[in-house]
Amino acid sequence: MLSKAGVGSRTEARRIIHAGRVKVSGRVVENPDHWVDLERDRVHLDGKPLAAQKKTYLLLYKPAGYLTTRADPEGRPTVYDLLEDLGRWIFPVGRLDRETSGLLILTNDTQFGERLTNPRHGVTKTYLVKTATRLEDAELEKLRRGVVLADGPTLPAEVQRVRDSVKHTWLEITIREGRNRQVRRMVEAVGSKVLKLVRTRIGSIGIGDLPIGRYRELKLDEIRKLLK
Repeated sequence: MLSKAGVGSRTEARRIIHAGRVKVSGRVVENPDHWVDLERDRVHLDGKPLAAQKKTYLLLYKPAGYLTTRADPEGRPTVYDLLEDLGRWIFPVGRLDRETSGLLILTNDTQFGERLTNPRHGVTKTYLVKTATRLEDAELEKLRRGVVLADGPTLPAEVQRVRDSVKHTWLEITIREGRNRQVRRMVEAVGSKVLKLVRTRIGSIGIGDLPIGRYRELKLDEIRKLLK
């Protein structure tokens, strides 16, 4: 309930409950699995009635060199360094590795986040890729059919050649999964490496004129399209 109200992640909500900061109908509850009847129970957090946080949906153009995490023990920059203090908890929907740039959605709507990341909903992610070698048509076709990775075969991908140089290929690849470093591993599976990777689109939402390192709120019609 705390997580769905936008207080924090499930892990953070458990810490809050274990700290004795939550009361249900006047009694402190320290068991995160305590059943709550939303029709009858009164829930207080830090002495104040629990109210759902304003739903927030942000689109960030992440630069390379930033981690998709709240904080880093080594002091490296994170995507939260690019955001203003919103006064509420938000989390990234999925991840981009440190050296990947591009679109990242952040929200406090856990159901919205789950819908975008669960593969059964088929939300696509499109990337622009620069490879370390020039790829032949046969290698692109392997990517289209799906390749076998250490954690199993990938689903078929949409792959378009953008252009070639003597030594490199630029391609656009669209996938419907969200495995760790998936595009990088797919390119490695056909014998090359990724030199540059930019996520240019999430579902129907593209970068447009959003400057790198900046963010904006998603529009209502964009949220509806993503949910469809």
